[in-house]
Amino acid sequence: MAKSGSSERVDPSSVAKATELKRELQRLVKSIAEEEDVQIEAFDQAAHVLSALKDLKFSRSQPSLPKFHRSQRSLSKNSDSDSVPEHFRCPISTQIMKDPVILSSGLTYDRPYVQSWLSQGYRTCPLTREVLSHSLVTPNLLVQNMISEWCKNQGIELGDRTAPVHKAHRDEAITPEQRAQVNTLLCKISSEDLPEQKMAIKELRMLTKRSPSVRAQLGEDPEVIPLLTSLLKMAKRGSSVQEDVVATILNFSILDDNNKKIVGDNPETISLLIAAVRIGSMECRGTAAATLFTLSALDSNKAKICECDLNALEALACLLEEGNAIAKKDAASAIFNLCAMQSNRSRAVKCGVVRVVLKTLKDGYLVDEMLAILAMLSSSQEAADAMCRHFGVPHLLRILRESTSPGSRENVAAILFSICMNDRVWLRDLREEEETNGTISELTRNGTPRARRKATAIIERMKRTTTHTT
Repeated sequence: MAKSGSSERVDPSSVAKATELKRELQRLVKSIAEEEDVQIEAFDQAAHVLSALKDLKFSRSQPSLPKFHRSQRSLSKNSDSDSVPEHFRCPISTQIMKDPVILSSGLTYDRPYVQSWLSQGYRTCPLTREVLSHSLVTPNLLVQNMISEWCKNQGIELGDRTAPVHKAHRDEAITPEQRAQVNTLLCKISSEDLPEQKMAIKELRMLTKRSPSVRAQLGEDPEVIPLLTSLLKMAKRGSSVQEDVVATILNFSILDDNNKKIVGDNPETISLLIAAVRIGSMECRGTAAATLFTLSALDSNKAKICECDLNALEALACLLEEGNAIAKKDAASAIFNLCAMQSNRSRAVKCGVVRVVLKTLKDGYLVDEMLAILAMLSSSQEAADAMCRHFGVPHLLRILRESTSPGSRENVAAILFSICMNDRVWLRDLREEEETNGTISELTRNGTPRARRKATAIIERMKRTTTHTT
């Protein structure tokens, strides 16, 4: 409300917008307070609405620019201005979002930037590094409407909403010198002079690491991957040539989906990468696992990797068990991506992935990642049985008691729910845990919405089983 005696004029459209925002905020708060199955997006949206309401309320007292000057301002000039509401900016680009979408972590990003992140094979939230339960994105229509309204009032044009972020990489001009250098290196790799080959592939590795334009140029040459594959095939296991070729293929694959498809369409390349996960220096094994992780960002490649070698997941599980910290991380990421495809989950269980993941979990390594893998696999009866055979429940209960991570506790709840639905023996252990420590009921009060649902279902299962046996 304006102070008495003020000459400020209240814009009727601003009053209407404030009323609309208040109603939306009331709806969201009521949903959060009363609904047991509330989604995490509701919290994110409520924060956005509250921030927009604050901006609208306190911006009324600020002097506005003449309309003519406002109409001349562009998005590029204003996207870095302090006047832009923080929740309108993409956390990756820091620019005003043109197509805001919500990740499963609950955070909102501009679609092209977060899709580029996901297409590179990452399965974590860019800001929080939380392992994503899935890679689907949901349009944040509320924020999109708020940004559109704000830009309209500011005289800003949003422009094209769908330009892919990685387009700049392919359009980045490659210099004549670079093009000539790449062609020379490819010729040397094709030669029979082994020292020259060795030097050329090392130099190509460095070039593809530094320059997206070089990676784009290689993607346009259909002979590049067969050439690298033939060199990898001849390289001795554990040699520097093997390391350099695998790293070059990784660099090549990172650019975009087109390059990932080119590699995935060559079964021999996939087989050699899986072989490199098994045998080679630890650095090379980890790099090969990272390459499979990057390639498996494409669903078509998830299937091809496991079809090219039925023991691909077993090789990754061995690296998870034997590798150093970096190699373990790369192997875990690849396993997670591959198991996102339903048909690969049964293969993972047969290859002993559950045993290795539980062992890694018991050793205290990569706890969040291991729980995310087990939660994904737990929907399979085979995986749930394997967890029981390897006595995973006591360790899961210990994590539930001791962990302060909401994501970890949620994944443990999901795993235990799947186990107790099919195994009454372990259900008795859960009942004893509940009677002794109240662990499950505590989760119904303090867990995430999904964790509360799973914990409630476990307690109901306990009650039904007790009723039937008395």
